Amino acid sequence: MASSSHAEDFLSHLEIERRMSAHTLDAYRRDLDALAAWAGEQGIDDPATLHTEQLRAFVASEHRRGLSPKSLQRRLSAYRSFYQWLLRHGRVAANPAAALRAPKAPRRLPQVLDVDEAVQLVELPTDAPLGVRDRAMLELFYSSGLRLSELCALRWRDLDLAEGLVTVLGKGSKQRTVPVGSHARRALEDWRRESQGQPDRPVFPGRHGAPIGARAVQIRLRQLAQRQGLFKRVHPHLLRHSFASHVLESSGDLRGVQELLGHADIATTQIYTHLDYQHLARVYDGAHPRAKRKP
Repeated sequence: MASSSHAEDFLSHLEIERRMSAHTLDAYRRDLDALAAWAGEQGIDDPATLHTEQLRAFVASEHRRGLSPKSLQRRLSAYRSFYQWLLRHGRVAANPAAALRAPKAPRRLPQVLDVDEAVQLVELPTDAPLGVRDRAMLELFYSSGLRLSELCALRWRDLDLAEGLVTVLGKGSKQRTVPVGSHARRALEDWRRESQGQPDRPVFPGRHGAPIGARAVQIRLRQLAQRQGLFKRVHPHLLRHSFASHVLESSGDLRGVQELLGHADIATTQIYTHLDYQHLARVYDGAHPRAKRKP
């Protein structure tokens, strides 16, 4: 159903000028149709005439109906774009969605491997095809908490194995240098000898000598986890989460973990304190005589 002539003009703008995909256009249309249906129930013919309080009432009604915060965030983004387009074309006097925010979505804690699982994963036998490379890759992921993109882009010149350091270019083109553990250093030295690694070459090459692709690493990691008897959903970021959680559990140094991960904002790193509290709660439940739960 067409929400209104305003909505149809806006959707045409998205299709012709913004060249949005059919899938994205369908999502915008559904969001605008939902707003038009609610407005009609309130006796309002054109959603373009809604003001901020009416739009807030609509969002609240959708939330009560069970729409998730994430879905509401997406809808509000669509409405902000819609009203901003109307404002730019002189069809409304203000954007009623500009100041509206959806309810906050509960922040999900990242899954992590425990220490035994992490060791089980990285201690690959190196006599298998590509075993030396795979061992070096997993040891470096877990040792240094690298992002997938950072590992794929790595060249031998970025590694100082004598000092146990690796320099990477992270988000926002920010460079950071992080330690490489002794197990990872040995695995990388073995791989450099086998691959005859030269300073300008990728540490982990893919086809035709180019850096290995992110998707290839993801697939390989899933295969290796199953081979090692781990049937969790293992992916590169899981090793980064595990690295951060294990360092924080041992050190309690949140600022240090922030630097190691290359987070610009410590609030991003603070999610690992929740994981640390979970670990402490398990220790407490298992050790304190008055904490033991009845079966």
